[in-house]
Amino acid sequence: MEPVLFYGIPHGCSFGSIVALEWLGKPYRLVRIDMLAKEKDARYIEVSPLGQTPALVLEDGRPLTESLAILLNIAGRDLGSGLGFAQGTPELDRLNSMLSYLHTTFHSAFAPAWTAYKLAEDDPDREMLRALARDQAAKCYARLQDMLEGRGWLAGDRKTVADAYFIGIARWGEDLGLFDLASEYPGLHEHIRKLEADPGVVFAHAIEDGRPATSSGGFLGHVTPEELEVRAAA
Repeated sequence: MEPVLFYGIPHGCSFGSIVALEWLGKPYRLVRIDMLAKEKDARYIEVSPLGQTPALVLEDGRPLTESLAILLNIAGRDLGSGLGFAQGTPELDRLNSMLSYLHTTFHSAFAPAWTAYKLAEDDPDREMLRALARDQAAKCYARLQDMLEGRGWLAGDRKTVADAYFIGIARWGEDLGLFDLASEYPGLHEHIRKLEADPGVVFAHAIEDGRPATSSGGFLGHVTPEELEVRAAA
């Protein structure tokens, strides 16, 4: 069985794992999960007990959770693809550092805004949460813009899984109505524009939106959770 990725809508950070799989170019399938649904599919909870996406079911049926682990798994499947680097190299250290920053600091900055998104518009906590998210995310956008100064990609001289993960999170600033990235962070916005034109990113947007999507990688279609055999992790 080829690997199967569970991705979340709307606009989950699992977007980056779809992009990474497209860039890898090897066979894979997808499972669509509505993260706003009150009840989660029981088979999905077998894969991801915390009910979070992404989650990856590996070829032998074992589930793998957490974006950082999944992205490193994808990158390590073919180092010739350029998405990752060999163990013990300075390049891998740089990639791991960037992924950790994106996974912890950048992703977490938006947590208050996603909480506010689920509240009623007249809830008194809503604007406080949005202001907190904007303050936290602004520091991240500024740091990432500085990191990209004089550099073509986030983790070196070629695109890696760090760029795939970045584009799935960076869009949240405008999705949630917190920033005008083009005017506030023009250098970073140029990197976003470059990624948005990439066929793998275009494909991932179409998948999320439920539109016809043409894969330039190895996408073999969607499956349902019931169609999978999941083995407990060792």
